[in-house]
Amino acid sequence: MHVTRLDARGLRRFAEVSLLPAPGINLITGNNGAGKTSLLEALHLMAYGRSFRGRVRDGLVRAGDPALEIFVEWQEARRDQRRKAGLRHSGQDWVGRLDGAAVSQLGELCAALAVVSFEPGSHSLITGAAEIRRRYLDWGLFHVEHDFTPLWRRYTRALKQRNALLKARARDGQIDAWDRELAESGEPLSRRRQQYLDELQPRFAALAAELAPALGEVRLDYLPGWRRDEFPLADALLLARDRDQLAGYTSVGPHRADWRIGFGGIPGRDALSRGQAKLTALSALLAQAEHHAAIRGEWPVVALDDLASELDRNHQERVLQRLLASGAQVFITGTEAPPALAGIQVEVSRFHVEHGELRPL
Repeated sequence: MHVTRLDARGLRRFAEVSLLPAPGINLITGNNGAGKTSLLEALHLMAYGRSFRGRVRDGLVRAGDPALEIFVEWQEARRDQRRKAGLRHSGQDWVGRLDGAAVSQLGELCAALAVVSFEPGSHSLITGAAEIRRRYLDWGLFHVEHDFTPLWRRYTRALKQRNALLKARARDGQIDAWDRELAESGEPLSRRRQQYLDELQPRFAALAAELAPALGEVRLDYLPGWRRDEFPLADALLLARDRDQLAGYTSVGPHRADWRIGFGGIPGRDALSRGQAKLTALSALLAQAEHHAAIRGEWPVVALDDLASELDRNHQERVLQRLLASGAQVFITGTEAPPALAGIQVEVSRFHVEHGELRPL
């Protein structure tokens, strides 16, 4: 998979910008604040429904503009097909199109274009909230399990209904029906997540051993969101009902799930340095990209924001050599070219951002 065109209007500092990237490595340079990261945000928005810096309304729309508009064309090698998608987003409302047809769910766009992003905030995948780690699992499953999306939507809809009834102090008979719906969708959803994490384990362990050997042997453990080894979800919901009615929300289930990493060389994630957390997150993201390639037959697009400040030269070289061997399309940003590129004999497509304009070099 590689992007052949990216157009944006009303994107942060850009009134209008167009990027025609190459299939291999694309380097985007510019001074701090010039807008180079915004181009990666646009790709991330099309693949995740949000920027890696937050929501669209949190500054992604250019000041004074009513909305941002993004158009992406990309090539899928596995189907020898050129695809296109467009999104207009005001921060409140959005309109999207995929291959010329309107879409009713933002997830339809996100399921079409696969992008894996490594950026200064990526360490939160390891040290941040459980919601970030659930999104990581679900994004991977959206792309490799076609029937996961309706299952996830079914569970999410049932959870919303049950929470509304809990807040309204509804009768038990009304809640019973949504307990059944949660259990029938939540059990298989949890099993899919567990299986996906198990499949990532060998790739993650190999990458962590290469990028962060001081961490020792690593393993991934899934935490389902209830004591699944003791109760089926239906029983857990019933046992928690009195507490949930007092709190006004559902306290057990896959929406409370998490996963953690066991480290052989350190006591736990709280003992990780910031650098080790970054390398652990990078291992998880690259493992996800490799798994995606194994299942779908092609690598996702890889975006590496501010690579030189996030990784030392040794780790830059290891990552870039692995990505070059994969054939993935890679976007790299920085104030200047990362030192590791000097030691790699490969053609690099270079672009520079200055004064709200992008030009090829």
